[in-house]
Amino acid sequence: MQINVSGLLKGSIGASRDYEINEVVDYREDNLTIPVNGHVKLVRTNRSILVKGNLNVSVKTTCARCLKDFDCPLEIVIEEEYFPILDIGSGYPMPAPEESDSFTIDEHQILDMTEAIRQYALLAIPMKPLCRNNCNGI
Repeated sequence: MQINVSGLLKGSIGASRDYEINEVVDYREDNLTIPVNGHVKLVRTNRSILVKGNLNVSVKTTCARCLKDFDCPLEIVIEEEYFPILDIGSGYPMPAPEESDSFTIDEHQILDMTEAIRQYALLAIPMKPLCRNNCNGI
């Protein structure tokens, strides 16, 4: 899920853009994909782009009681900061963010939300997912 943010990076601090999301993203290394729907807002800060949004995803998982595969609907609230690696005006490299695992905006001013959505979806899966509340098990 990629968004070109060059216009937003050129804008003033506080400028924002809203996006409706209706896409499919890679979920795991085995090319399993998940549908993603929702709304995100991108806000220009003094050093980055702040992404805030509410997304609905459906993850295929296994029931902890009956061991059948099922689609587990999840609602995730995303809030992440993306740092540009190049200055939009001069083209010179920007200083690296303090956190080593920060998300970045590439040299073409493309903000890729795929990894953040994948991480948030993995964290939202219940520890013992149930296909239904009254599942009797095996």
